Amino acid sequence: MSAAKSPVGAEPYPGLLHWLRAHDVEHEVHQHPHTITARATARAEGIDPRRFAKCVGVATADGSVVMAVVDAADRLDLRKASVVLSTDRVRLLSEAELLTVAPECEVGTWPPIDELVGARIVADFAVREDPEISFHAGSHRFTVHVDRAAWERESHVTYGDLAERDDQPAWARS
Repeated sequence: MSAAKSPVGAEPYPGLLHWLRAHDVEHEVHQHPHTITARATARAEGIDPRRFAKCVGVATADGSVVMAVVDAADRLDLRKASVVLSTDRVRLLSEAELLTVAPECEVGTWPPIDELVGARIVADFAVREDPEISFHAGSHRFTVHVDRAAWERESHVTYGDLAERDDQPAWARS
């Protein structure tokens, strides 16, 4: 008899941990009280929201799924995303769509890894400013802290001006 599978979110997404090890991406897994928003997760982790990557699933006009990554302190600007993605329209994915993209993860916690979610990863310029970043590990109770350069290289991240805050792109703020 096989061991019972843990419910989704009860532990870090095993596929993520396997991927990080297989790609030699240095990482630490952290557990924290249950949180819903990226800002709340950063607070629970005791880190600056500018070092926590918020992953937002979007669909382009042709139906392609893309994961947009911005700092937890920022908002994704859909107009800017459409420019970066060279499409006339970008919309947020619905909860049902998110579940089909990453059924092994709790909604809103998919890790920004192209191989794991089958989606292109595009991050805001501000994300590349930190030597380390953190993001959800497929659960509202677990995060992973990674070497940003290794994550970037192994998950084929591209960058663009995606974030909105105080009428300036995130990368232009001091």
